[in-house]
Amino acid sequence: MRLRVTVTVFLCLAGMAHAAHAQFKAAPRARLTPSQLAIVINDDDPNSVAVGAYYRKVRDIPHANVVHVNIPNRPQRLDAAQFAVLKKDIDRQLGAGIEAVLMIWTAPYAVECNAITSAFTLGFDAAQCLRSCAPGRPSKYFNSAATQPYTQDGMRLSMLLPTESVPQAKAVIDRGVAAGFRVLPATAYFMVTSDAARNARARFYPPPARLASRKIATRVVKADVLEGADDIIIYQTGMRHVGKLDTLGFRPGALADHLTSLGGDLLGQSQMSSLRWLEAGATASYGTVSEPCNHWQKFPHPAILLKHYVGGASAIEAYWKSVAWPAQGLFIGEPLATPYRR
Repeated sequence: MRLRVTVTVFLCLAGMAHAAHAQFKAAPRARLTPSQLAIVINDDDPNSVAVGAYYRKVRDIPHANVVHVNIPNRPQRLDAAQFAVLKKDIDRQLGAGIEAVLMIWTAPYAVECNAITSAFTLGFDAAQCLRSCAPGRPSKYFNSAATQPYTQDGMRLSMLLPTESVPQAKAVIDRGVAAGFRVLPATAYFMVTSDAARNARARFYPPPARLASRKIATRVVKADVLEGADDIIIYQTGMRHVGKLDTLGFRPGALADHLTSLGGDLLGQSQMSSLRWLEAGATASYGTVSEPCNHWQKFPHPAILLKHYVGGASAIEAYWKSVAWPAQGLFIGEPLATPYRR
């Protein structure tokens, strides 16, 4: 499967086979729409309330799709019992036709060793917490062709929109909206760093190529940092901390993540938080909330992420489809960003 995906992406991007290129641009796919997205607001968090109101307005989310909960004290982690109560409260407020959920707050972002997004979408996985480095429970949405994950597979995708700063959260939203207006020339950068343990995904990097119809190129860069690039649509690397972010320019809708143990521990101090990507200009990101070890299956697969995003999927769909074992992985950002929609 991995070889087939990599070859397909190479053929599509490099234009080496007309038939493969035509298949890549096959019949239009449905994509997640605002009417299929519910937003969850923590009424005990003023930032959540402010950002939720802004998101509902600019994305034209139906009033019926707005869910209100009360989570006092903004704990970083919930235990399984606390999460069960929260999920039941959310589920009872969801109407028909909801395929995905956006939680609008920074914390809580974990349920014991699980990420709150995976616990919501797949159910809390207590077994993973017994051995956090063990293989994870497979996601049937991995590299799936499904266009309605809840209707087809019983999975409501979920993402977290952090609200530590209201202006920054609004900027993330604005970038997601801007991504849908026109296709800009952009590059997907894949870094091969000196950190061998965190280079687990390098063997899946798409080869350097260009797809003119999408105005996108792929580059594999052998360096610890990317500096001065101003056309980023995807940036994937493996480091505890990623430098030179202040020198970079991200296209609206850009996805960026780093393979490290605790990127999803948003308010932790031991490693770079995935929040730094959003602050630097990315529109969505991903990180694990507990020690995953460097199983590539617990992180976004580069070729699969690229294939689905360039193929017209939204940020939430492309990211979820790219992770094989997502129990410990937190998906953050603006879910409806779709720079390559048909």
